[in-house]
Amino acid sequence: MSKILPFGTWPSAITTNLMVSSNIGLAEARLFADELYWLEFRPRENGRNVIVRKRAGGIEDLIGADYNCRSQVHEYGGASYMPTSAGVFFVNQADQQIYRVAADGQVAQITDAANTRFADLCWCDQPQRLLAISERHDASRGEPENSLVSISLIDGAVTPLHTGHDFYASATFSPDGSQLAWITWDHPAMPWDGTSLWLADIAGDGSLSGASVVAGGESESVFQPEWSPAGDLYFVSDRSNWWNLYQLVAGEARAVCPMDSEFGRPQWVFGMTTYGFASADQIIVSYSVDGSSRLALIDTASGDLTQLQRPHSSYDSLRTLNGKVCYLAQSPVAFPALYVCNLADDTEELVRAASSINLNPAHYSRGQSISYPTGGGATAHAFFYPPAHPECEAPAGEKPPVIVMIHGGPTSATADDLSLKVQYWTSRGFAVLDVNYRGSTGFGRQYRDALKKQWGVTDVEDCDFGVRYLAEQGLVDADKAAIRGGSAGGYTTLAALALTNTFKAGASLYGVSDLTALATDTHKFESRYLDSLIGPYPEEKALYEQRSPINHADKITCPVIFLQGLEDKIVPPNQAEMMIDALAANGVPVAYLPFEGEQHGFRRSETIVRAFEAELWFYGQIFGFTPADDIEPVELVKR
Repeated sequence: MSKILPFGTWPSAITTNLMVSSNIGLAEARLFADELYWLEFRPRENGRNVIVRKRAGGIEDLIGADYNCRSQVHEYGGASYMPTSAGVFFVNQADQQIYRVAADGQVAQITDAANTRFADLCWCDQPQRLLAISERHDASRGEPENSLVSISLIDGAVTPLHTGHDFYASATFSPDGSQLAWITWDHPAMPWDGTSLWLADIAGDGSLSGASVVAGGESESVFQPEWSPAGDLYFVSDRSNWWNLYQLVAGEARAVCPMDSEFGRPQWVFGMTTYGFASADQIIVSYSVDGSSRLALIDTASGDLTQLQRPHSSYDSLRTLNGKVCYLAQSPVAFPALYVCNLADDTEELVRAASSINLNPAHYSRGQSISYPTGGGATAHAFFYPPAHPECEAPAGEKPPVIVMIHGGPTSATADDLSLKVQYWTSRGFAVLDVNYRGSTGFGRQYRDALKKQWGVTDVEDCDFGVRYLAEQGLVDADKAAIRGGSAGGYTTLAALALTNTFKAGASLYGVSDLTALATDTHKFESRYLDSLIGPYPEEKALYEQRSPINHADKITCPVIFLQGLEDKIVPPNQAEMMIDALAANGVPVAYLPFEGEQHGFRRSETIVRAFEAELWFYGQIFGFTPADDIEPVELVKR
């Protein structure tokens, strides 16, 4: 028999200690020879990223506790290691230099380039060549300089191969090593706005010749150039409104399998992959429809697509080699895991799971894909999660409080994958609305571009209208609506609190409060991002001030909790602290939890535990319930 308990007070099996003690992060899966490699992010090791290898002898760590494989190019990094016939090259977090793990397991430093970071490693076997994207930081020369470089395997010397553009990514050698393709883009574009695909011949000394742009431009986003086994160049482009797959034929782009679906993603990090060659005439690809991903095979000659039957709802880090494909996948009832599929017999092997949690699926709320009317007669998309508990239910007639979740980016997306960050709340009696507001990816370029010049307007409308829609359906208590988000989601959170009366509480995790400060005090990768979201600065300074929550602090009347890493270079702590001072001066209750040693996003287990518990305690204070969890209280400041 179920216990009758008010929403918010349900005792949950999904504790914060369970969330961090049994979880690791998985990223950057790769196949090389007969070996499988991947990165493990381990909260219990102070957020260290470890290169792991699986081969006939078993599974082993390739780097010890003295090393942390993580690049900070663009701050977000990615593509931070590369297994090759000459060893495994990787970028070490501490100094951002390239190291090599030799066959005997010994680690040696390769580069020693002052004030320089590396990422997106690229390898050619014959002759042996190592390339990378470099980012040179020199305060005397303004913003960092990015370039495509070659790394000497003899003395670690760094030689520029191509310069002159603000950003570089995705260098890839043709199968015979005679050509190189790569992507560039320039301010003020972000990689999902407009990128250029370059192609060049490689001379005997390793230099490039005849470099020219073969696709892309200011209003076309090119993603993941890839060579077929026959030496044909493929890539993903959104020239049709949808990120679709193309082949370069006689200098022209040929659509391989035109669909109203997304085969590409916003390139927040290096090394993102959504397709690979299963054979000379077949491509295996993951593509997105309405926020969920599917896996399929495409015949390169006919363009016919055959969907593969898998239980997963998202795929990442897809790589192919010799008839095998590896990928990271998850589903609405399964945590992320690393799989290897043998395409010959269509068998799938689970290699490593990100979580050892094995709860009854009855503990999990299943996301319901919804679309609803929003401002200007448009339609917004979201996943709705009702409260779920195998042993508890609320008193008759009581409707649940609702937490509106805002993904970061804002050019990103949320999916209906199993996430403890959602289930933590639903298992305690909250409903969750996870919003893919206008500007999110996965719904075509037109939907993505709907946020241009409208950040702080359309995203706020979509959150506001989402709560109204749920309340009209009788699914939530509109008087107990909270909104939470991190980074760009923190900005939308604060803007929604200032510009609507819908929300009664808010949680800003390393969120933006002052757009002017963000425009003038952030890193190179995002330094012109706001040109498209708001307008060029300082030309549109008045609009920046108008859209900044810090300038509307007097309109925020509900309590807010701020959670902030003190070493955050992307959204510095002063963004939170300015807002806290303004709200406290206005008599609004605020809570502030600063975390030493944390950057943009929380990586340490103790931080993650404290942040979730503090937020739950905070909602209990605001909505008048006592959580079942034993939580250290948070100081609420009110002047």
